[in-house]
Amino acid sequence: MQFFQTPNIDFIKRRKTAYFISLSFLVFGIVSLAVKGGLNLGIDFRGGTSIVLEFHEEIPIGDLRNVLSQADLGNVEIKKFGHKNEVLIYVQQKEGVSAQDMAVLVEQAISRGMPEAGHSRIQFDTVGPKVGKELRVAAVLAILFSLLLILIYIGWRFELIFAVGAIIALFHDVLITLGIFNMLGFELSLKEIAAFLTIVGYSLNDTIVVYDRIRENLKVMRSENLGTIINTSINQTLSRTIMTSLTTFIVILVLFILGGAVIRGFSFAMLIGVIVGTYSSIFVASPLVLEWQSRHGDKGKLRMMKRK
Repeated sequence: MQFFQTPNIDFIKRRKTAYFISLSFLVFGIVSLAVKGGLNLGIDFRGGTSIVLEFHEEIPIGDLRNVLSQADLGNVEIKKFGHKNEVLIYVQQKEGVSAQDMAVLVEQAISRGMPEAGHSRIQFDTVGPKVGKELRVAAVLAILFSLLLILIYIGWRFELIFAVGAIIALFHDVLITLGIFNMLGFELSLKEIAAFLTIVGYSLNDTIVVYDRIRENLKVMRSENLGTIINTSINQTLSRTIMTSLTTFIVILVLFILGGAVIRGFSFAMLIGVIVGTYSSIFVASPLVLEWQSRHGDKGKLRMMKRK
């Protein structure tokens, strides 16, 4: 299916403007982190108490959330758990308060706010600050390790500069999404880390499609310069890029609107990531290959071009 029949947009000519836009958003993200004093970490990373309650009948999660938000318990996350009458509650750990005491405070707040909703406690547990720190480290290592494997694979499959361009584009996507995510007050927990890893995979897939077309065109457009080849390749894959991004965006938008508060952070990160990832595969990853050759002349010439 062709969204554009004969696209002929000069993306390469507009790359400087795109660089400025990207830099502006990156600065915006850094400023947001400085203003808010760092990332807004969720209970997974800060530590807290998890409590599983079984109610006598199914209760609306929204009503339970309203009751607990008025109880001054700090950050609270509520999820369905197991049976439809069971609820998993994460409560931010308070200094000097044990997990047992936090469970009692939660149950007292529910009993006051929803006296008709009988319940029993199934289990409770604590995620300590040390575990939260270990989770933070593991999350960062997961992203860095995935980027390293991507660098190795693309460097082997194409050329090293293609791999570098892809990695820079992925950092670009994650940092901009993280900056917007943090500025709007969303919490960063393990499910949001999953969203960022998904963004990395989505953006990379889009970038490789363009890279593959560049490699094909290097063989058939031997008389053209690299800028023209890259621009033609982006235009040739533009229809596929727009259709894929649009359909993905619509699905995630529905998830964001109807999915509820539990996955709102995940779906919002994905919404921003799809937009930024599509943008970077066009305006960042591929143009960086041209920038490398322009700055290094014959020394930076692609091996695929030398084999002409």
